[in-house]
Amino acid sequence: MTVPLSILDLAIIGKGQTAAESLAGSVAMAQRAEELGYRRVWYAEHHNMSSIASSATSVLIAHVAAHTSTIRLGAGGIMLPNHSPLTIAEQFGTLETLHPGRIDLGLGRAPGSDQNTMRALRRDPMSADTFPQDVLELQGYLTGPTRIQGVEATPGKGTNVPLYILGSSLFGARLAAQLGLPYAFASHFAPNALQDAVAIYRREFKPSAQLAAPHVIAGVNVVAADSASDAQQLFLAVKRDRVSRFLGGGREFTDDEADLILDTPQGQHLAEMMTYSAVGTPDVVRDYLDEFARHADADELIVAHQSNGTDARLRSVELLAGVAGLVPA
Repeated sequence: MTVPLSILDLAIIGKGQTAAESLAGSVAMAQRAEELGYRRVWYAEHHNMSSIASSATSVLIAHVAAHTSTIRLGAGGIMLPNHSPLTIAEQFGTLETLHPGRIDLGLGRAPGSDQNTMRALRRDPMSADTFPQDVLELQGYLTGPTRIQGVEATPGKGTNVPLYILGSSLFGARLAAQLGLPYAFASHFAPNALQDAVAIYRREFKPSAQLAAPHVIAGVNVVAADSASDAQQLFLAVKRDRVSRFLGGGREFTDDEADLILDTPQGQHLAEMMTYSAVGTPDVVRDYLDEFARHADADELIVAHQSNGTDARLRSVELLAGVAGLVPA
C-alpha cells in the first residue's frame, strides 16, 4: 500500500448477536489491528440504531484502550452538536490522560440520529449552526487558552488531543482548511463530493499549530475473503442487512425480499452509498485501495471492514494486512 491504513469499526450488532458480543468483537478487532500494524481504529457516534453498539463512543474507546497497548484509538466521530464542548473536552482529556499519545478526536456536525432521537437527546435543531465556534471552544479547552473565561477542562487542559474534522460535503472541507486541521471524508457511505471536497481542502489549507500541511483521510469499504465468490457473498449479505437497517422500520426482510428492494430506486440509493468498496481476494482488494487512494488524493485510508460477523471481519482485517505491507507490532 502507498498510504497508511486505519480501521473504522462500525461496532455492528449482527443477526442473533448481542451488544455485549459486538463490543467483545470490537476489542478483538483492535487487538488484531494493533498486532498487524494498522495506524488507528475509530468508532462513530450513532443513536437509536439497534444494529450499532457505539452510541457511548468515549466509553467504548476507554474500554478498548484498556485492552490494547499502542494503537491509536478515537472517535470518527463525535457529533459535536449533541454535546457541550466542555463535556467532550473532559471526556477526551480523561482518555488522553489515561492513555497518553493514543487518542484522536474526530468531530462531525450531523445529528447521527433521526428527529425523534434528536429530541430525546435534548438537542437543539439549530445547534449545528454553531459547529465552527464549538470546535474552536473545544480546541481551547484541550490546547489553551480557554475561550470561555474562567472555565477549564480538567482533565483536558494541556492534553493537546488532536482534532480531525469529519465531513461528507464541501462545508467540512472548508472548515478543516480554515482551521488547519486534518480532514476525514466519509466516502465509505457518502461518495459524491469526495474529489471536490479534497481539492478545496488542499487548495484552501492554512497551516496551524497542530498541522503544518494538509492531511486527508478517506473512508472506504472492504470485504476481503479467501476466494472471490466468498467475498461477493459476504458483500451481498451486507447489502441485504442494510436494506433492513435503513428501510425496514424495525422489520427484518428475508433475503428474497431484500433482493427485490435492492432493485428499486431506494435500494439503488443504498447501493450507491457503498460505491467505494473493495471486494474480493487480498490482491484484488489491495490493488483497488491503491487506485482509490490516488483517486481520492488521500494521505491515509480508513477502512470499514463490512463483513457480517466478527470472524469474517477479523479475517478481512488479517487478509488485507497480509498484502498491504503493514509492519506488525
